[in-house]
Amino acid sequence: MRLTVIGCTGSFPGPVSPASCYMLTATDFAGRTWRIIMDMGNGSLGMLQRHIDLSDIDAILISHLHPDHCIDLSGMHVAVKWDPRGWPKGRIPLYGPAAINEYLSATHGLDPDPGMSTEFEYHTWTEGEPVQIGPFRVEPFRVVHPSKDPYALRITCNDREGHTVFSYSGDTDLCEGLVKAARGADLFLCEAAYQEGRDDALRGIHLTGKRAGEAATEAGVRNLLLTHLPVWNDPDIARAEARSAFSGPVGVAEMAASYRIYPRPTEAHPVTSTLNVVEVLDPPLNTAIALPKPELEELD
Repeated sequence: MRLTVIGCTGSFPGPVSPASCYMLTATDFAGRTWRIIMDMGNGSLGMLQRHIDLSDIDAILISHLHPDHCIDLSGMHVAVKWDPRGWPKGRIPLYGPAAINEYLSATHGLDPDPGMSTEFEYHTWTEGEPVQIGPFRVEPFRVVHPSKDPYALRITCNDREGHTVFSYSGDTDLCEGLVKAARGADLFLCEAAYQEGRDDALRGIHLTGKRAGEAATEAGVRNLLLTHLPVWNDPDIARAEARSAFSGPVGVAEMAASYRIYPRPTEAHPVTSTLNVVEVLDPPLNTAIALPKPELEELD
């Protein structure tokens, strides 16, 4: 299973990264490659097209209904509905909170019936009820954030490389649902929008790097990858906070980087770098702002 960071800036797009958007890729035993998108925040639709053709998307998973996590679905609707060449596939399976149809319809002033249901095949999250998408088993867990029905996602994958567990926090503060979603994950992609000593009075909204580390420790994860840092946050501070509470490997997500997620070490799968930058998408020649190169961190 491979994680690709399409966008990782917290709360609104930054100068070199869109808001939250991630892609998981895996190849099943029949040799078919599956691609699922997690969240589509501001600016992500354009960057996503540098990685894949939009018609290659097998499903989209939305953690909660805030613009920095879902507003570019509005543009995705246009791409599917109005392409003069015709959309080559059926409706895109879209999983999210119960109000997602009404939310997206309002972005275009549409009546929710039919709204965007001609482009999206809507599925509503129910806590604890998993859904199967190719080799991916996705289970939503309710978390704590000032949005209706916010969820963290636990995604297990059985493919040719073995059995792997990935967890995505969405937006949340420390809570039971977050720990359940992350339990035993090979990779925990966790938000760290706040900073210790600066945002202590703000609870029930976001995590600090330290609280992300505490959640990782309680859940027994293997690797922690921090994300959703706003432009005013220092990644080194977030990393240091997380390391103060979590003894395992810690990284900070880098835009346009891909990470290969390995199974837990066994006799069949010896100890390998579970999380490492395996590919970075180079910017086109006409890119106005140079994209930063990720640190090549070797993690256990």
